[in-house]
Amino acid sequence: QVQLVESGGGLVQAGGSLRLSCAVSGRTISVSTMGWFHQASGKEREFVAATSWRDRGTRYADSVLGRFTISVDNAKNSVILQMNSLEPEDTAVYYCARREGSLMSTNAGSYDYWGQGTQVTVSS
Repeated sequence: QVQLVESGGGLVQAGGSLRLSCAVSGRTISVSTMGWFHQASGKEREFVAATSWRDRGTRYADSVLGRFTISVDNAKNSVILQMNSLEPEDTAVYYCARREGSLMSTNAGSYDYWGQGTQVTVSS
């Protein structure tokens, strides 16, 4: 079983930055993809970024490309989402998720483990 715990959310002004962390515990999965999704109030959960744990490949939603960076911290067994140039439209609950396999899917339904989420609020 895999457990995911997000942290680092908060309130920030437009143009600011936040660093989200996802602590991964439980059984180690050597072939897996880690993803970040967010869900704004009244909207569907949508893809933000993903990375292959093994080869560090990355994929980003068009809306965050160039502003957000996903990375893996092997020493701490964590997945990081560095968010820069934040916009009010980024306001949402951010979730860390895992899927088995190396395909960096944008489909939330293909991920089998989820954290409880951390709130990010960007004011204008």
